[in-house]
Amino acid sequence: MGYDGAAPKRPVNMTLNEGLVRQARSITSNLSETVENLLAGFVAGAEANAAQRAQQLADHIAANDAFVARHGSLADEFSIL
Repeated sequence: MGYDGAAPKRPVNMTLNEGLVRQARSITSNLSETVENLLAGFVAGAEANAAQRAQQLADHIAANDAFVARHGSLADEFSIL
Protein backbone atom coordinates (compact mmCIF):
# COMPACT_ATOMS: atom_id res chain seq x y z
CA MET A 1 0.00 0.00 0.00
CA GLY A 2 2.79 2.41 0.80
CA TYR A 3 3.40 5.29 3.11
CA ASP A 4 2.75 8.88 2.08
CA GLY A 5 5.30 10.93 4.02
CA ALA A 6 3.67 14.12 2.75
CA ALA A 7 0.23 13.29 4.17
CA PRO A 8 -1.10 15.85 6.65
CA LYS A 9 -0.32 15.28 10.31
CA ARG A 10 -2.93 15.13 13.03
CA PRO A 11 -2.70 14.69 16.78
CA VAL A 12 -3.53 11.29 18.22
CA ASN A 13 -4.06 10.19 21.78
CA MET A 14 -1.93 7.27 22.97
CA THR A 15 -1.32 5.74 26.35
CA LEU A 16 2.33 4.78 26.75
CA ASN A 17 4.57 3.73 29.59
CA GLU A 18 5.83 6.93 31.24
CA GLY A 19 9.32 5.60 31.89
CA LEU A 20 9.68 4.38 28.32
CA VAL A 21 8.60 7.76 26.95
CA ARG A 22 11.10 9.50 29.23
CA GLN A 23 13.90 7.23 27.99
CA ALA A 24 12.89 7.73 24.35
CA ARG A 25 12.84 11.51 24.75
CA SER A 26 16.39 11.38 26.10
CA ILE A 27 17.45 9.53 22.94
CA THR A 28 15.57 11.47 20.26
CA SER A 29 14.78 15.13 19.88
CA ASN A 30 11.64 14.36 17.84
CA LEU A 31 9.62 11.59 19.45
CA SER A 32 6.71 12.00 17.02
CA GLU A 33 8.95 11.50 13.98
CA THR A 34 10.65 8.52 15.60
CA VAL A 35 7.34 6.84 16.42
CA GLU A 36 6.02 7.62 12.93
CA ASN A 37 9.08 6.00 11.33
CA LEU A 38 8.78 2.94 13.57
CA LEU A 39 5.06 2.69 12.83
CA ALA A 40 5.71 2.96 9.08
CA GLY A 41 8.20 0.11 9.35
CA PHE A 42 5.73 -1.97 11.33
CA VAL A 43 2.95 -1.39 8.77
CA ALA A 44 5.27 -2.16 5.84
CA GLY A 45 6.38 -5.39 7.52
CA ALA A 46 2.80 -6.41 8.27
CA GLU A 47 1.77 -5.70 4.67
CA ALA A 48 4.73 -7.70 3.33
CA ASN A 49 3.86 -10.57 5.65
CA ALA A 50 0.23 -10.52 4.51
CA ALA A 51 1.31 -10.48 0.86
CA GLN A 52 3.66 -13.41 1.49
CA ARG A 53 0.89 -15.41 3.18
CA ALA A 54 -1.50 -14.61 0.32
CA GLN A 55 1.12 -15.84 -2.18
CA GLN A 56 1.65 -19.01 -0.16
CA LEU A 57 -2.09 -19.62 -0.16
CA ALA A 58 -2.31 -19.01 -3.91
CA ASP A 59 0.61 -21.43 -4.47
CA HIS A 60 -1.08 -24.04 -2.30
CA ILE A 61 -4.37 -23.67 -4.18
CA ALA A 62 -2.57 -23.94 -7.53
CA ALA A 63 -0.73 -27.09 -6.40
CA ASN A 64 -3.98 -28.61 -5.16
CA ASP A 65 -5.75 -27.77 -8.41
CA ALA A 66 -2.89 -29.36 -10.39
CA PHE A 67 -3.06 -32.49 -8.23
CA VAL A 68 -6.82 -32.81 -8.70
CA ALA A 69 -6.50 -32.23 -12.45
CA ARG A 70 -3.90 -34.98 -12.71
CA HIS A 71 -5.16 -37.53 -10.18
CA GLY A 72 -8.74 -36.56 -9.44
CA SER A 73 -10.15 -35.69 -6.05
CA LEU A 74 -9.50 -38.02 -3.15
CA ALA A 75 -13.11 -37.43 -2.13
CA ASP A 76 -14.31 -39.09 -5.35
CA GLU A 77 -13.39 -42.51 -3.94
CA PHE A 78 -15.71 -42.02 -1.00
CA SER A 79 -18.66 -40.36 -2.73
CA ILE A 80 -21.94 -42.22 -2.35
CA LEU A 81 -23.59 -40.26 -5.15
